[in-house]
Amino acid sequence: MTIARIILAGAVALTIISPAARAEQDLTGMITKIDRISGTITIQRTQSGTVGSASGGAAEEYRAQSGVSLDVVHAGDNVTFSTTDTGGGMKSVTKLQKQ
Repeated sequence: MTIARIILAGAVALTIISPAARAEQDLTGMITKIDRISGTITIQRTQSGTVGSASGGAAEEYRAQSGVSLDVVHAGDNVTFSTTDTGGGMKSVTKLQKQ
C-alpha cells in the first residue's frame, strides 16, 4: 500500500509541475529574415539587463505555427514573441506581435 501511495504522489506532482514547465515566456527580439514561402522567421533576441555588450545573442530560426501571420511583420521590426519546442529540431513561434 505504501508503494502505491508513493507512485500516486509522484504522478500528482508531475501533473502539477508539467504545465508550469511548458509555460510560454514572452521574449523580445528583432526580425532579421522572413521566408514566407517556407513559413520560417529568423529573430535575434534582445539582451535582457544592462550588463555586457549592446548586442543580443545569435539569431535563431523559428517555424511559424498555424495562426501566426508573417504578413504583418518585416525584417528590422522589433517584436514580442513566444515559442514552443515541437520536438522536430526547430522551435515554433506561437505568438508574434510587433512592438
